[in-house]
Amino acid sequence: MKRGYRRLLIFSIIMFVLLLLNSFSFNILSRYKMIIFLLITMFIFKQIFGYEKDKHRYIKDVILDIAIFLFTFFILYYLLGIIVGFTRTNFLVPEGIIKFIIPAIFYIILREVFRYMMLCKAEGSKIAIIIVVLLFILLDITTQIHTINYASNITIFKFIALTLLPAISSNVALSYVVTKVGYKPAIFYSLIVELFRFVLPIVPAPGEYIISVIDFTLPAILAYRIYTFFKKDRDEDVEREYNKKHLMTLIGPTIITVVLVYFTSGYFHYHAVAIASGSMHPKIKKGDAVIIEKIDKQYELLEVGQVIAYKHEGRIIVHRLVDIVKDKNEYYFYTKGDANNEMDNFMIEAKDVIGVVNHKIPCIGWPTVLLNEL
Repeated sequence: MKRGYRRLLIFSIIMFVLLLLNSFSFNILSRYKMIIFLLITMFIFKQIFGYEKDKHRYIKDVILDIAIFLFTFFILYYLLGIIVGFTRTNFLVPEGIIKFIIPAIFYIILREVFRYMMLCKAEGSKIAIIIVVLLFILLDITTQIHTINYASNITIFKFIALTLLPAISSNVALSYVVTKVGYKPAIFYSLIVELFRFVLPIVPAPGEYIISVIDFTLPAILAYRIYTFFKKDRDEDVEREYNKKHLMTLIGPTIITVVLVYFTSGYFHYHAVAIASGSMHPKIKKGDAVIIEKIDKQYELLEVGQVIAYKHEGRIIVHRLVDIVKDKNEYYFYTKGDANNEMDNFMIEAKDVIGVVNHKIPCIGWPTVLLNEL
């Protein structure tokens, strides 16, 4: 074994031991302490091994290719949100920015630069590369290991499915990217993928296991794209111009997706809902989509005869308002479907009313209806 590999192996083992001690005994490396730990470790590493500047040739082209890839992903991901629903994020407040966003940014940048430093010294050795990848997997999951209840099979399964497998996929892919084209594309990708759930005000809510599948699959697709990028013969200027035009073609689908999310997320003044039954036939048919205008607690503006949307037993129902009762400054509402023979056999409290239906779009809600009926 070469002396450089031996020193790299020893350095990696020392880091392994420190991270394992943190995982199973100390649990002292919070996000900010992890940043300090990385800074100290990188400084020591640089003193021992030195530092090689990132001089990879295709950095700009790869970043542009990643941008196209992520644009496409976000269009598909937010279209999925139209079906599975959305949730608000609460991190764009001073506490969230300081506690989550800022440390995440510093951690990602330091992690990828340090990954680059270590992989440069691996010099293509498969054993050294595997050791570095394992080290960064442990680095990413060290704060979660301490929370595992090893007496619970469910807890262990959730840790493997939701944390370990995505960490393995991400670190294998990022290590491949760093090896092929340096740390800058890896930082660009990681900042977007790891931070968008913190910085975007509304994100899809497909459930933790679907998110885990996405977090496992996305890095694998990234690695494959980088692999195919370097397999092609290319004219750099032609390739870059093609990618720019490709990126521009995504602007239209992005605008359409943003508009759809605006109307379907339920967090804005207007809200679109697909009609899943024929209870309002013929005025509103199954498969139509209706636009709901929120009333923002202005219940006194509601009138008998209006079509309203309200929540009942976890569902959104669109029926016609047939009676309004006011008792001690509290409003109660009664509704009926146009196609139903009798009035709905329950009372609607004011807090469950979403808004008034003023517009419909024929048939456009069928995809959502059919998917929900599967």
